[in-house]
Amino acid sequence: MNVSELFWNASLEELKSGYVRQDNHFVCLLCGKDFEKGIIYSDQGVLYEAERYVRVHIQREHQSVFDYLIKLNKKFTGMTEHQNNLLQLFYQGKSDAEVQKEMGIGSASTIRNHRFALKEKERQSKVFLVLMELLKEQDKHAPTFINPRKTARMLDDRYNVTQEESEKILKKYFPEGTAGRLEIFPAKEKHKLVLLGEIVKRFERGRSYDEKEVNRILKTAFDDHVTLRRYLVEYGFLDRKPDGSQYWLKG
Repeated sequence: MNVSELFWNASLEELKSGYVRQDNHFVCLLCGKDFEKGIIYSDQGVLYEAERYVRVHIQREHQSVFDYLIKLNKKFTGMTEHQNNLLQLFYQGKSDAEVQKEMGIGSASTIRNHRFALKEKERQSKVFLVLMELLKEQDKHAPTFINPRKTARMLDDRYNVTQEESEKILKKYFPEGTAGRLEIFPAKEKHKLVLLGEIVKRFERGRSYDEKEVNRILKTAFDDHVTLRRYLVEYGFLDRKPDGSQYWLKG
């Protein structure tokens, strides 16, 4: 299960902590780095057991779970830019007067109204979550959709793909199995998304690749490795340095 699937399948408590336990590992839900239980990690002269060290990792690499989540695409958070800015200032411990001055809006009562609106959104979200949980128990016909990557740059209808559709697409374009080669690279966006999500599994998390290494790996999937490389970056599967000298799995 990739990090995006772990993220979307995590409980609220796991999301708040930023990590999940899997077998004998603790996995960071923000980047996918895992820490093995029973291993003592040494960092700057301090020894940590695995669960404590994943917390250190989150603070050092991601600042906090809040900082990571607030930067997600607004399609994921459901917040306007204005609400996003307010939450960040509130999280920083700013008073209403300080928030009013920094954002240059209204009066102290205006800030209180914004706080009330956010609280109302929280209540609505809780009710909606419960409704969806109850629906899962009763709706036997609901299809399973593939989870969008947290790093996706564009969130639109191309992600409207069920697990069953995904399997059919993979079988169609990888006639010899997903470890094999593509016969063609499709023009349809949904199909591209599914295929890229499979091809990117040929890269190792936590490792950087130079362009030659990326090309070599992609050539095992399709002759036009340049097209694959471009779409993997465009769709948010891979990230790279501005000069293209290094590539790595994103999120």
